Amino acid sequence: MALMITDECINCDVCEPECPNDAIYLGQEIYEIDPSKCTECVGHFDEPQCVQICPVACIPVNPQHVESRETLWQKFQRLQAAKS
Repeated sequence: MALMITDECINCDVCEPECPNDAIYLGQEIYEIDPSKCTECVGHFDEPQCVQICPVACIPVNPQHVESRETLWQKFQRLQAAKS
């Protein structure tokens, strides 16, 4: 499952640097998450770092991108291979 940032986002800038996959970026109005890069921190951390640090709790699971933990692990492996 990829995460998403809702319109409750206050653009506080704390989530973007926490993302180990560089999936978070500033969109036209609020921060957004690229679902092709979001692994919910699988492979890096036990819990999504952006969710942990968000002061307004505006980062739920994206219902458009539901993925199993195994799929997230495979995505993590692909992203790491692409970095090499």
